[in-house]
Amino acid sequence: MMTDSRHRRLLANRYQLIELVGSGAMGQVYRAEDKLLGGVTVAVKFLSQTLLSNKMKERFEREATISALLGERSMHIVKVRDYGIDEKEIPFYVMEFLQGESLSEIIKVHPIEVDRFLSLARQICFGMESAHKGIMFQGELCPIVHRDIKPSNILVIQDSGLGDLVKILDFGIAKLMLSSEAQTQSFMGTLAYCSPEQMEGKELDNRSDIYSLGILMYEMVTGQMPIHPENSSFGGWYEAHHYAKPQPISPEFKVPQEVGELILKCLAKSPADRPQSVAELVHLIEDIDNNLKEKNISHSRASQPPTTFQPKEIKPQSLLSEIGLSTVWPKDKPIQKIVFPNLLRTPEKDIISLWVMLEQQDIVTRMSSIRYNQFLFLTSPHPMLLWITVLYHPKQGPRWLPCYLDLKTSGGQKLARLLGETGSYWILFFALENPDKCKQVMTSTIAPSQCKTLKEWANTAQTLKPGKPQITKRILKEELEKLKPKILTKLQSIRAEAMTDVSIH
Repeated sequence: MMTDSRHRRLLANRYQLIELVGSGAMGQVYRAEDKLLGGVTVAVKFLSQTLLSNKMKERFEREATISALLGERSMHIVKVRDYGIDEKEIPFYVMEFLQGESLSEIIKVHPIEVDRFLSLARQICFGMESAHKGIMFQGELCPIVHRDIKPSNILVIQDSGLGDLVKILDFGIAKLMLSSEAQTQSFMGTLAYCSPEQMEGKELDNRSDIYSLGILMYEMVTGQMPIHPENSSFGGWYEAHHYAKPQPISPEFKVPQEVGELILKCLAKSPADRPQSVAELVHLIEDIDNNLKEKNISHSRASQPPTTFQPKEIKPQSLLSEIGLSTVWPKDKPIQKIVFPNLLRTPEKDIISLWVMLEQQDIVTRMSSIRYNQFLFLTSPHPMLLWITVLYHPKQGPRWLPCYLDLKTSGGQKLARLLGETGSYWILFFALENPDKCKQVMTSTIAPSQCKTLKEWANTAQTLKPGKPQITKRILKEELEKLKPKILTKLQSIRAEAMTDVSIH
């Protein structure tokens, strides 16, 4: 039984506090329900009662302001929804409630595989770049330096359509770079992740966060720190950050040379020797990712969740192309724009695929689109699954590829179960102008939470009575139309943060 005095308290006549879920030097975080919005789960952060000075209250309010403004610009920064002061004059703010794992928890288990690392690092960069570009504050554009980039401040949640989704937390010591405000000549931060200039209390810019990110990235691929102080005191870390040479990444971690070189560049002692912006860092990551794909490097994904933007390769690309491109359009299917599921049988396994017919030029466009999938299930009046695939291009817009699986048929149940078991599927493209053979092949991954649900739905459908499939199909179509604006908003946000024409998967 909890003894915390805030437990089950109704805050601001709106937020029902449920339980304490976290605490730190700055304050405590509670899970709560927003009664005004029908019980939506939120997180409420209180400033610690031991820090109730006017200066700390101002800093806490600034943290809420920064997070609220940044959360509207980037899906990779936790969203703040409300701010207030309780009856005891303790400030609090309300943010989205996130369930996931911090990078510190993930790294404890094992280092992160290179393909997943590249996806996570890229997302961290998107969030950091939004902060570095700044927010409008007191009438001027103010760049923001986070000053505390570290594994525990990076949360990885599972999005139903995107897989891994990064959220940057805790802008509690972030610095608003106001032109009218003198920079604080004092140290703030976490010793192990501070840049040399941060240890000196110097004026900081975005390159300080890049140094901290370099340490974080080194730890992500090795599970180890790149530098080690003689002792854990401020002086020990000061010497290490200024003079200790980062340890080379051991070959046992199988990290490609260009990844190691990028990380070490971020760890340069002088800011002038690091990447000069996060945008530059994103381009370097993209180049590495593309080069690795061209070399056909296959990274093990055993026991790893699928990455947010990277397709999980079922087979090496050459074999994928060999199987996919050898397929022939079925004689019983019309030559028109249609989408239907099919099961590709190979000597090793059955592979689920979507067969799509489009114009040749549209196919070319869709190969450089963001991929997204989602599944909807209705039990009544007839058990049926809507399988939604979206290919989004910034200029051409979305290409919706919906199809329906009747879960009262053995074929529909088998496809749903296989989708859950394999966690991925192929998309085969056929051209209207020359429909005989497949022109292009791509893969799409399914988030682990969706995989589990798909298997549960397939099992549930076995116990349900059949009804009128056409009614269920019509209801699902209506639900898809309601969902489309929300899905598009999410995809447009991803594309806006990427700020590149390079394909993001």
